[in-house]
Amino acid sequence: MARITPDPIMGHAAPLLDGETLVAEFRADRLAYWRGHLILAVALGTAAGLFLLWQGNPYPVAGPFGAAIAIAARAAFLASEALTEVWRLTDRRLLGPGGRVIPLAQVQAARPFLGSVQITTASGDRHLIKYQADPAATAARLLGARR
Repeated sequence: MARITPDPIMGHAAPLLDGETLVAEFRADRLAYWRGHLILAVALGTAAGLFLLWQGNPYPVAGPFGAAIAIAARAAFLASEALTEVWRLTDRRLLGPGGRVIPLAQVQAARPFLGSVQITTASGDRHLIKYQADPAATAARLLGARR
């Protein structure tokens, strides 16, 4: 898989500190990415078709067809960026894309959320580790490292 260099506007990935060890890396899963977009296409396509039926449109199939095309185009366009995101867990911190740094002592909760893991910090900030193959295992690993 090709690696994209960090955007200078968003910041570079935070380097490891002296004596800090890398425990795990959480990379976006390609299958979870496409599965999430397929579910989105089905849900929005159904809603679009029902809306067109409610409006009395003679071609309600245009809604699901249009939604599927639009979401597939979006998914294909954003795949190269979304699938290169890497979160790194060290013995002290959680390092995210765009230079995000979360000390493990600040992690209040980590829970699975629609194929992602939502991290809540003590200050109330929320972060998403997106497109995980097993979000429950990722959340458990984060909470286990916090102790």
